[in-house]
Amino acid sequence: MKPRPRPALYQTPPPPACLYDSVARRSSFSLFFLNMAAGTLYTYPENWRAFKALIAAQYSGAKVQVASSPPQFHFGQTNKTPDFLKKFPLGKVPAFQGDDGFCLFESNAIAHYLGSDALRGSSKEAAAQVLQWMSFADSEIVPPASAWVFPTLGIMQYNKQATELAKEEVRRLLELLNEHLKSRTFLVGERVSLADISVACALLWLYKQVLEPAFRQPFPNTNRWFSTCINQPQFRAVLGEVRLCEKMAQFDAKKFSEMQPKKEGAPKKEKASKEAKPQPEKKEKKASAAEEEEELDPHTLINNSLSLPLSPISSTFVLDEFKRKYSNEDTLEVALPHFWEHFDREGYSIWYGEYKYPEDLTLTFMSCNLIAERGARLSTALPPRLEKLRKNAFGSVILFGENNNGSISGIWVFRGQDLAFTLSPDWQIDYESYTWRKLAVDSEECKTMVKEYFAWEGDFTHVGKPFCQGKIFK
Repeated sequence: MKPRPRPALYQTPPPPACLYDSVARRSSFSLFFLNMAAGTLYTYPENWRAFKALIAAQYSGAKVQVASSPPQFHFGQTNKTPDFLKKFPLGKVPAFQGDDGFCLFESNAIAHYLGSDALRGSSKEAAAQVLQWMSFADSEIVPPASAWVFPTLGIMQYNKQATELAKEEVRRLLELLNEHLKSRTFLVGERVSLADISVACALLWLYKQVLEPAFRQPFPNTNRWFSTCINQPQFRAVLGEVRLCEKMAQFDAKKFSEMQPKKEGAPKKEKASKEAKPQPEKKEKKASAAEEEEELDPHTLINNSLSLPLSPISSTFVLDEFKRKYSNEDTLEVALPHFWEHFDREGYSIWYGEYKYPEDLTLTFMSCNLIAERGARLSTALPPRLEKLRKNAFGSVILFGENNNGSISGIWVFRGQDLAFTLSPDWQIDYESYTWRKLAVDSEECKTMVKEYFAWEGDFTHVGKPFCQGKIFK
């Protein structure tokens, strides 16, 4: 029995292609506006990380309001409130909150969310390359750029060795980009992508502050690409006109001093001492253990709450004066000669500390975080006692080696002849993870170590690994 033919209803011709095109256009047009992101970006003014997200939004058409000044957002206050931390637990900016309540932190994630598909990469391979360059910007460009630029802006202390290392690293990265861009207009594909946005923003302050014509001249392809990016309408809408550096900015000690947080309470103490002069009895009363602890200076015991012998009251070595010279002047030519000329062998001691567990030091950036984390945790100690440690100690801690072959060690100068970390429970942060050895001040070993660790350069023969990165505690 033969199958019956289908009714004619099923054999009608398809509708014209133009109808499909029309419906598709209306549909995609509607979906574009339905899916377009909108919300508020919290940041502080001139935050280059926020620029990435804002430029991406310019390309996609996302509607983003910027909250960067009071009353909408006060950096250092708003981002510490319970409401903000509930949405953004790290309290960092930029941070994005969509009109629908969706929250994001980390600038790359925000830029990815606010950007268009074209910015993210037109294929699986292109998307991976975009991610590659975004990671390159954060992990390779930002660290040396910060080390070089921040001191010129007065927001970080100057260290000659660190700055010179940063310059060489920036030069190497510019050459890498120059070679990649030899036959390319953009980093990935034929159009601007998040790769270009991220790398250009990471280089922005370098080009504005320190990459003077003579320094950037050997990298014409990189310069051409950067100029192309910043002159795109979407870039200009966020960055405005970018003026390239004409003369390399230098460290400004005065600006750095002005930008440091001013200590409150010093005038009050002065006032209190003046009021105490006509009343000797009250002055005697103030010489209690609690008050001495509050008004500690470098010529008194590090921790009055502990029954330890006092160091000599007078000393030719003023640690704060050395710290100023170390921060503002050349280490080898000025700071070190001052250190040895005024060092008080009876009032101070020099210690060598070495991390006990080098097998745990896998990736160098994680090892650097270990050093920085120790300083951050010290900074959260009780303020009065931390101040006593800060006034009576100076340290230089260095990461040596490379991935899976590193070590951490440092040189510390302490008031008195004891290891300071043992004097107060508040200071015993990870100190047991290090082996400690008191150095003979007049020995060649001590002088060589002090020179190498303070200057961040030398043979470091006792380590047997090259310098990687360092951290100063002062």
